Amino acid sequence: MWKIVKTVFVALILIVIVGLLFVRFALPNVGEAEYLKVDVSPERIARGEYLANSVAVCVDCHSERDWSRYSGPLIPGTMGKGGEIFDQKIGFPGSFYARNITPYGIGNWTDGEILRAISSGVSKDGSALFPVMPHPNYGKMDKEDLISIIAYLRTFKPIKNDVPKSKADFPMNFIINTIPQKASFSKIPDTKNTLVYGEYLYNAAACFECHTKKDKGAPVAGMELAGGFEFPMPTGGVIRSANITPDKETGIGNWSEQQFVSRFKIYGDSTFVPEKVEKGDANTIMPWTMYGKMKTEDLKAIYAYLRTIKPIKNEVVKFSKS
Repeated sequence: MWKIVKTVFVALILIVIVGLLFVRFALPNVGEAEYLKVDVSPERIARGEYLANSVAVCVDCHSERDWSRYSGPLIPGTMGKGGEIFDQKIGFPGSFYARNITPYGIGNWTDGEILRAISSGVSKDGSALFPVMPHPNYGKMDKEDLISIIAYLRTFKPIKNDVPKSKADFPMNFIINTIPQKASFSKIPDTKNTLVYGEYLYNAAACFECHTKKDKGAPVAGMELAGGFEFPMPTGGVIRSANITPDKETGIGNWSEQQFVSRFKIYGDSTFVPEKVEKGDANTIMPWTMYGKMKTEDLKAIYAYLRTIKPIKNEVVKFSKS
């Protein structure tokens, strides 16, 4: 009997080892980057600029922000330089750095390799990217929109900034290889179909990522969009994302469409200057100055979609001093 138990135990150990080796060395497997030559036309660039700056806000994480002012507006001359870190301090299972996406950082990447990274989460060298950049979301977008973003990225000025390599903690250093998936591109819905169009924009803006509390990088079940994700601020204190479910007591259930749109648009006004924030005082991680430039009809569509989300009661303490 002991011999049988010992044999079964050894077999199980071997199965686990083989499984780990497979995950470690055979994954991710989303296929080779396709051959792609992006047409860098004015129309493409304009669409990509809008998406990268006001909807998907790629420039948020891949640039440097001025935290001495409300909402951390971008610091001129840092567009795409990368370097922002997402680590254990804010609940991530490792240290993940935003890549330099100027020509200095990805100038030797093909358009197809950039598309694969954005939509499937696989880097140029074939390694998996942790979804701080929400590639599972982007892989559901219209491929043409992603191509437009690539066209816009190609216009960035090179900035010399060597970003450290991201590193996942155990066991995420194995799990991360199972995350990348082949893209499932969609088509931009008819803007007249407000709810479906709103869902498309909601996905592209990745609202879920910051407005859902996480534990070691994984969303807490039952708390979808209920806020509470904690962000230690560079100027001190901890800010927490808002509850954006339609809950009338703790969310945005009592907000009208006009109130929702206006909340964004005040920051998109060309005359708006973000106020100074003293060290230790409340600020926000929300890039209002970027989202504030989103088209009014797009904000209305997102509002309409958010109204369909399940209300979750969750009172969020927005800011705590250190």
